[in-house]
Amino acid sequence: METQKVLLSVKDLHVNFRVRGRELSAIRGISLDFYAGECVAIVGESGSGKSVFTKTFSGMLEKNGYISGGSITFYADGPVELSSLHRNRQWEQLRGGQIATVFQDPMSSLNPVLTIGKQITSVIRKHRRCSPQQAKALALQMMEKVGIPQPEKRFDDYPFQYSGGMRQRIVIAIALACHPKILICDEPTTALDVTIQAQILKLLKDLQKELGFTIIFITHDLGVVANIADRVAVLYAGQMVELGTAEDIFYDPRHPYTWALLQSLPQLAQPGSRLYSIPGTPPSLYSQLQGDPFAPRNPYCLKIDTMQQPPMFQVTDTHFAKTWLLDPRAPKIEKPEALRDLHKRLGEEFGSYG
Repeated sequence: METQKVLLSVKDLHVNFRVRGRELSAIRGISLDFYAGECVAIVGESGSGKSVFTKTFSGMLEKNGYISGGSITFYADGPVELSSLHRNRQWEQLRGGQIATVFQDPMSSLNPVLTIGKQITSVIRKHRRCSPQQAKALALQMMEKVGIPQPEKRFDDYPFQYSGGMRQRIVIAIALACHPKILICDEPTTALDVTIQAQILKLLKDLQKELGFTIIFITHDLGVVANIADRVAVLYAGQMVELGTAEDIFYDPRHPYTWALLQSLPQLAQPGSRLYSIPGTPPSLYSQLQGDPFAPRNPYCLKIDTMQQPPMFQVTDTHFAKTWLLDPRAPKIEKPEALRDLHKRLGEEFGSYG
């Protein structure tokens, strides 16, 4: 990654929300660089901070949310400090044109009373200086790129006339219409069946190869991660607890929380056995966390985990994990037996790294 261009740099980011007179700390000191042309998956349970983290990249935090510390620097045509942008007018120059988002439910993203063609061309005309005829030509080209059959005939259709998979393709077309540098995908395949999900993932990979944008892919489905990600960031309680290449995370995970997430994969369950679930619940983000936030749910918890937050240890040049188990003074603990042949089992299941 050293030779790649840093496109977005997040340093010690903190995000708070004001909720009924109390402060909720949703993001607690995350630092992460995103490189041009890569795909980074952000994974973790619901409430771990995945969507909040990426909403700060496009100015889409809820009104009661704010960046309380740290920086987010976007390098496109010169560095732009995103954490200092507050007005919607400032964000409009970046949102859609440079940083675009694909959400989970396409029907909540599309306007039901406007035609598909109108919705794509309006985005193109907002960010590009072109005539209505030029915008339509670009829209048709984009519809063809995302696999809409006979785009000329479907141009004036309404969203309800498209299937769920086709609507998601249109949302991707709208997001990519102005050739953004970064595409944020927030659980874009969760509402789709498995066959359509595979088609959408392949579409994203093909378009990324053709257009060269960076993908930030939010998901709780590690099976999806195995198929699309170059690197994986694991979030828990608003902190990044592990970061590595897809191979690092799947075949040499080091944090007990990552172990637990991998054990929860339905694809790895033995026939007739009970599906593994992580015991306990995540901590309240209203409180000041002491020690490792995962300690109460961690079967490998050390005494120091309850007292002091671990630093981010470096495993290799590409792999980092925030756990006291990596301290040279810690007892030697092997990862769970269910994960020891993960390379072979995932290779058979997904075919990506087998």
